[in-house]
Amino acid sequence: MPLVTFVQEGSAVDYTPNADVEAGDVVVQNDLVGVTKRKIPANTQGALHVAGVFDFPKATGASTAIAAGVEVFWDVADAEAKTDSETGANKLIGKTVAAAGDNDATVRVRMSQ
Repeated sequence: MPLVTFVQEGSAVDYTPNADVEAGDVVVQNDLVGVTKRKIPANTQGALHVAGVFDFPKATGASTAIAAGVEVFWDVADAEAKTDSETGANKLIGKTVAAAGDNDATVRVRMSQ
């Protein structure tokens, strides 16, 4: 009898929220960070995307630029991507695939966890 059974590719995983989740919401479950592509009603199974390239919101203004090829983390409280893990409080999203300037409201990230 096999010890392991293949379930799915893994770029998206099943997710059933307790409350409605809008398309484009970031969901953090412990160290797993995912993005919903479509709205998922409460108590209904949907997909949480944990791989791929997404534009995440980031802060704007002086000294908020993020370079290409650096790790970024999701800050739940501020609802934005940051380069600081804040001692583990912010969860790893992945690495940036393009630089984002001080005036850019988003940063492009290849999710990897």
